[in-house]
Amino acid sequence: MKRRDIIKGLPFLPLAGGIMANAIPSTASAAPLPNPTGVAINPLNFADGTNIFRTIGVEPLINCRGTFTIIGGSLERVSVRAAMEAASTSFVQYDELADGLGQQLANLTQAPWGMVSAGCAAGLKHVTAACVTGGNPEKLIRIPDLTGFDKTEVIIPRNSRNVYDHAIRNIGVKVITVETMAEFTNAMSARTAMVYCTSEDSGPITLEEMVKVTRPKNIPILVDAAAEDLTVPNIHLKRGATIVAYSGGKALCGPQCAGLLIGNKDILMSAWQASSPHHGPGRDNKVGREEMIGMLAAVQTWVTMDHQAVWKQWLGWLANISAKVSKINGVKTAVNEPKELSNHSPELIISWDSAALNITGEAIAEELGRTKPRIALGSGGARGLETGTTSLTITAGQMQPGEDAIVADRINAILSQKRTAPSTTMKAPSGNMSGRWDLIISFFSSTSKQSLMLEQDGNWIQGSHQGEYSTRMVGGTIEGDFVKLRSTDRYPGDHITFIFSGTFSGDTFSGNIYMGEYRTATFAGKKVTPKKIHEIINIPSGPPLAT
Repeated sequence: MKRRDIIKGLPFLPLAGGIMANAIPSTASAAPLPNPTGVAINPLNFADGTNIFRTIGVEPLINCRGTFTIIGGSLERVSVRAAMEAASTSFVQYDELADGLGQQLANLTQAPWGMVSAGCAAGLKHVTAACVTGGNPEKLIRIPDLTGFDKTEVIIPRNSRNVYDHAIRNIGVKVITVETMAEFTNAMSARTAMVYCTSEDSGPITLEEMVKVTRPKNIPILVDAAAEDLTVPNIHLKRGATIVAYSGGKALCGPQCAGLLIGNKDILMSAWQASSPHHGPGRDNKVGREEMIGMLAAVQTWVTMDHQAVWKQWLGWLANISAKVSKINGVKTAVNEPKELSNHSPELIISWDSAALNITGEAIAEELGRTKPRIALGSGGARGLETGTTSLTITAGQMQPGEDAIVADRINAILSQKRTAPSTTMKAPSGNMSGRWDLIISFFSSTSKQSLMLEQDGNWIQGSHQGEYSTRMVGGTIEGDFVKLRSTDRYPGDHITFIFSGTFSGDTFSGNIYMGEYRTATFAGKKVTPKKIHEIINIPSGPPLAT
């Protein structure tokens, strides 16, 4: 029985509403569309009221954004799902499976060895553990307490710091951030466990330069190529990297919960030892036999598929959308075909003068993402656009057959609407928020005491936001009693944006805080009346006679 037939046989799942208002009618006899990507997809499935996500009240979306994990990464290929289904029918000893996969992946990628992890970030964690412990389980079970360890430091170039290096820091290592080759060379010591870097050479330190210094000292280099196309032979290993990490759920269209590690066999054997099913700090990153075999199938498919045909199909979809929307007066389109390996997909840039059509790309992206049929795409400015021009960006890499027509119709309908120019007059503020505000912020399971120091100039507000660990600038507006403020807390490789949205009345200020991927918190603030200080100050006439 096919998996979709199994899903159809789940009558006990409640239906969450009917078919979307603008759904394409079902056409069971429709001819299959050309599909060189190898992803088995019913082009009408998205519009089908029996879509599995709708049965639990969740509306699916069309992905014109790319392989972002928060919207599902990529869709697994037919070969991947078939392999995973086959793997689910038998038991196997996992160490034997890892050994067999290691050799098969090595053969396919022309690398010394291969390993499947529970996602790319998990792979970064396991390789770090391997470089810290050297495969010694007595050390492994003591992570993240590295007391007495020889290798406790990881060097990362400044331009490679990112939100995913949490996986490395989870091992307990000390991260040393460097900005120049001189700093890089000086940072190396007997304590250096490894070097971590992203695959893009966007800074002053290149992989080749690092290899010249690390290789004589036998210090491994881990390259994070998560969203890249897999190259065979591998471009980063040829340049001198020790291990290269890929995401299974991005370009490879493998299991979303799998990653691919290729490179030095000894280190990868230690990395496997540091991962589930073995106990220790990597037990929480479990990868199943289904994902392991599915990842192998993804690599097998990748090295044999016709990538030029896939690219041609993507360009065809973008051309269809362009032909539809470019008929609107004032709308321009351009196709960008990036050469970089990371997020390698053509993209269509749709641009216009926001003053002429009275709508911005950001507003359209918000409408498309929140209303049916939902479409995720990029918005804002774009390379080479004139000042004042707004845009939408459609990335073709994860679109599916038939979705180009839906996207073209939706964008055309919105851009074709007649709109009046939005009012530029701001409503007069209901009062003055200048001063200090003490806040109680309520997160999901805790509260935090923070504060704002604000200065108001008409409708405009600026000042500082004192969080629990840092003080940062804050700014925004007040119209009537409605206040919008924004601040950003920055940390190497990380940032959290707080967008305050609330109402102001006298000495109270309350509402919500939108925190992006960290979702929404609530806050209640009270204005602090400063105490009057009446104190006579004496100025000494010389140095103190006593301390």
